[in-house]
Amino acid sequence: MVKLNGPLLPPRSGRPATQAVILLHGYGADGSDLISLGQHWSQLLPDAMFVAPNAPDPCAGSPFGFQWFPLSVDRIAGRIEGAKTAAPVLTEFLTDLWSQTGITPASTILAGFSQGAMMALHVGTALDQELAGIIAFSGAFVPADGFTEGRFAKPPVTLIHGELDQVVDPDLSRQAATELSGSGVEVSLHISPNTAHGIAPDGLDFATAFLMARLG
Repeated sequence: MVKLNGPLLPPRSGRPATQAVILLHGYGADGSDLISLGQHWSQLLPDAMFVAPNAPDPCAGSPFGFQWFPLSVDRIAGRIEGAKTAAPVLTEFLTDLWSQTGITPASTILAGFSQGAMMALHVGTALDQELAGIIAFSGAFVPADGFTEGRFAKPPVTLIHGELDQVVDPDLSRQAATELSGSGVEVSLHISPNTAHGIAPDGLDFATAFLMARLG
């Protein structure tokens, strides 16, 4: 199986890491695209390590980027099939990180943007052990097989989306909030006004408040 790797920020404190924040980039980007979030958050979480792995496959639509799964003409079917195909690689990455560092799932936040948010939600709600939380910027929820039967742990989730996003419809985050909360997941949702496909300052503040509530 492919091994993920990408930019890593060790704890700002210089001590061994006791927390982890995993940052999953969007389609056509790479780990360096989101590691700046780690630079921002490390000031608040000095004992956390921040890891932004590159997705497993070179991106068909961007010669220097990566993809968790290819885009499809049928976006819904493509998300469902793609997330399921990519999930084992990300799950193994998390398992390896926990075994190598001694950090626990309960001290881990899984965060992602766009396609990375889809992966964070898909994998983070399909684990036997509960994460500290999931942060999904501009994403959509693809439930894993068995999710609706309550087979997995249910970490708290925060969803953030730009009101004017024309790449990933903000209604997908609204639908995710309904589906997750209906299954007993603690969910918060923030729609950033006048924001397209990106992370606005108010959305970042909302995510930061969630992060600190879970790990601070």
